[in-house]
Amino acid sequence: MTAPSTNHDARATTDTSPPRPLTQVLRGCLGRFATGVVVVTFDGLDHGTTKRHGLTVNSFTSVSLDPPLVLVAIQRSVRAHALLAGRPFTVNVLGAEQRDLAMHFAGKPNAEPEWVEGAHAPRLSGPASWFECTPWAEHDGGDHTLFLGRVEDFDYRRGDCLGFVDGGFITIPEPAGGRE
Repeated sequence: MTAPSTNHDARATTDTSPPRPLTQVLRGCLGRFATGVVVVTFDGLDHGTTKRHGLTVNSFTSVSLDPPLVLVAIQRSVRAHALLAGRPFTVNVLGAEQRDLAMHFAGKPNAEPEWVEGAHAPRLSGPASWFECTPWAEHDGGDHTLFLGRVEDFDYRRGDCLGFVDGGFITIPEPAGGRE
């Protein structure tokens, strides 16, 4: 393992552009890590009325198998952040063909979602996999909150998944030979 670089203008050796702000460089560095794309769905109170909500995130990870826990990191500045606190939620891992849903729940509506009623939280129809969760814990994560959910129900289907890297969507092919 190498020591962290002290060259914070983070230009490639052949790049002659002027230095960029550190947050922009950090975002670019983090963007090199390919992730899956999920939509977190839940029912939350909005102006006194319970409404269905969803938001696209790529900060999702498994935490524990016993008990079964997953984590999503939600930026504090998004409207849905305050609505999610203390509520059951579903993590919907999107299939490669569900790019329109990713954009819809990222604030660029262009697809009408189909909903499935879960025992604890609503989910989207047809994701590659889903995890229905009850609240387990919330932790401060700087400009995000880390929401841990206890997985109460889950399932998956075959097919390619939607990924995200370098600011764009990619297809993550289903491995040959299946799962498990």
